[in-house]
Amino acid sequence: MLLSFISICIFSLNVSILSNCIHVFVVGFKYNPPLCIHYCVVLLHPSAIAHYCRVRKKTEHEYTCKTCGKSFNQLSHLKTHVRIHSGERPYKCTVCGKSFNQSSTLNSHMKIHNGERPHKCTVCEKTFIHSFTLKSHVIIHNGERPYKCTVCRKSFNRSSTLKIHMRIHNGERPYKCTTCEKSFIHSSSFKIHLRSHNGERPYKCTSCGKSFNWSSDLKTHMRIHSGERPYKCRSCGKSFNRSSNLKSHVRIHNGERPYKCTVCGRSFNQSTHLKSHVKIHNGECPHKCTVCGKSFNRSSTLKTHMIIHSGERPYKCTVCGNSFNRSSTLKTHMIIHNGERPYKCTVCGKSFNQSTHLKSHVRIHSGEQRPYKCRSCGKSFNRSSNLKSHVRIHNGERPYKCTVCGRSFNQSTHLKSHVKIHNGECPHKCTVCGKSFNRSSTLKTHMIIHSGERPYKCTVCGNSFNRSSTLKTHMIIHNGERPYKCTVCGKSFNQSTHLKSHVRIHSGERPFQCTICRKSFNRSSNMKTHMIIHNDERPYKCTVCGKSFIQSSILKRHVMIHNGDFPYKCTVCGKSFNQSCYLKSHMRIHNDEQRPYKCTVCGKSFNWSSTLKTHMLIHSGERPYKCTVCGKSFNQSCNLKTHMLIHNGERQYKCTFCAKSFNWPSNLKTHMLIHIGERPYKCTFCGKSFNWPSTLKTHMLIHSGEHPYKCTVCGKYFNQPSNLKMHMIIHSGERPYKCKFFILCKRQLYLCNDLL
Repeated sequence: MLLSFISICIFSLNVSILSNCIHVFVVGFKYNPPLCIHYCVVLLHPSAIAHYCRVRKKTEHEYTCKTCGKSFNQLSHLKTHVRIHSGERPYKCTVCGKSFNQSSTLNSHMKIHNGERPHKCTVCEKTFIHSFTLKSHVIIHNGERPYKCTVCRKSFNRSSTLKIHMRIHNGERPYKCTTCEKSFIHSSSFKIHLRSHNGERPYKCTSCGKSFNWSSDLKTHMRIHSGERPYKCRSCGKSFNRSSNLKSHVRIHNGERPYKCTVCGRSFNQSTHLKSHVKIHNGECPHKCTVCGKSFNRSSTLKTHMIIHSGERPYKCTVCGNSFNRSSTLKTHMIIHNGERPYKCTVCGKSFNQSTHLKSHVRIHSGEQRPYKCRSCGKSFNRSSNLKSHVRIHNGERPYKCTVCGRSFNQSTHLKSHVKIHNGECPHKCTVCGKSFNRSSTLKTHMIIHSGERPYKCTVCGNSFNRSSTLKTHMIIHNGERPYKCTVCGKSFNQSTHLKSHVRIHSGERPFQCTICRKSFNRSSNMKTHMIIHNDERPYKCTVCGKSFIQSSILKRHVMIHNGDFPYKCTVCGKSFNQSCYLKSHMRIHNDEQRPYKCTVCGKSFNWSSTLKTHMLIHSGERPYKCTVCGKSFNQSCNLKTHMLIHNGERQYKCTFCAKSFNWPSNLKTHMLIHIGERPYKCTFCGKSFNWPSTLKTHMLIHSGEHPYKCTVCGKYFNQPSNLKMHMIIHSGERPYKCKFFILCKRQLYLCNDLL
């Protein structure tokens, strides 16, 4: 039997087993068949027999798969293989419930749960679950790639990787999905594809709960939480959390753009970019939004778009708490906090926090025309995104809608700022005065007020401005340009915002509503000013007299009174004014221009639209301003304010001659005319003089015979509104004045004069 086995070992099992025996047991000895036979008999007797049996079985029996035709030399191997086709997975993990088709695979999987990683790299000390994974890893350190493709000469560190690579050349795709008939080169790709049908995402992040199809994706995702960025660029030192991202980044330095479009010749540094670009040529937009129906050529773009509808902003700044719907936007935002401006212009040295901003800036030096041109009006832009936003002006598209009030916007940033109005969010605070803003750009502009900086200077008149947009608007005054024309009445404007506000006069639209009294306005600035009435805020204080104002512009005009600044001068009579609008009204006297704002009820004309608006309240009887003490109502807020002084007894304006006090400085001014005897307003008919222009105006009605105030009950006319008011008491039966001897005479009178 022994001699028979020796014969088999020498002649039947070929030289390879002898060679293996020498390497394992007698390393250092020269090839010696008798000695090898001795070791084979004594030490390798069981394994030699097993080896022989396997070789013999292989030659005598082959186990073939009936489904795909693949052959195996062991029945157990065939049995395991068949489970791929049948989908049978009899070995189940007791921890997570995952199933496997081999017991060895289950054993390896269990090491994930118990944290066992017994195989350690001696170079970098990284640990692995499997020995073969360690073996593949070690090749990274020594750079060995022993497996070479005979077709394209590409090298690999694993034979299995080469085998899979060869399928690219021979077109073999052995893994076929029975649901959609799609085929795959890799079994892993096939496995992942199956999850798209069953919705399985087995790899879950323990930090945020997000699930993934791939364990590698989970591993990469975990780097977001840990901050790990193991892949570093040797040129600029920038780090990445994915090797593929580093690879794409390196192409920026070497200028490599290997993916070329066959239609227009444009090249790209990433295959995905080329793929998306090709869809532009063929008009393919396969990814459609289920909410608004908009289509996109990238699934990632659709995913970002869906955040608009959901309102989700998952990326939060750890410094200021601002949230964003894109990780890239958060990344750009963080540059604001750390002051990083990595993109520098090689011509002038100016730095930017975004590469796109640098690209736009470089066009200034190169003289390059703005490449993105509007087909409707011919206007050009530096950025495609700016052109896209501009086109919405022509087509009226406003895709970003507020879920609170329904207002729509043509830019997502405008919607974002608008939403802050509803929730009262003003995250950007001024460090000087504490005022808060809902936009960082508004805060930046506000800071110029404190610094006094006015960097934008007009080359015509020398006026300086704190905003480039304000200078641009100012220049229209010099060139007389009024490009924005109303299609209803033909009136032209020098600003698009002015036209927009004007159009609301025709449409009657008043989109800005006060949440307290429900009053509506056609401008947001008007509503903002109105809100100050409710909270009694007067933030702008005069440093000379201490008087406070609700608007900075009103304070600015008030200061002109103290310093005698009246910059707007009439070229006809030389009279000066502190506001351009006052000069404009004054000029109507010289050119005999009719008052442009006419009342449709009584025909009376006014210089100001606001005056006409107040006048209309007389006809409508509306008195929106109500006293909270006695309930009396007024048609003007200033009248209510004057009335309130009666209740609080405040009379802060005192006469220096007789010590009489008044509620208003204008009343004091009129009173002073009594002491000095001045009556500057003279009637041109009879020569009679008056203290007030309004008194002269009322007097002139005597000469003209005009009676503009008509009683709606009996049709009687009056030359003064006060006379009409007294007359109306007759119709209403009201007798507000009671005799002081009422107990005796029981009389109540219409007029206070009747008491005398």
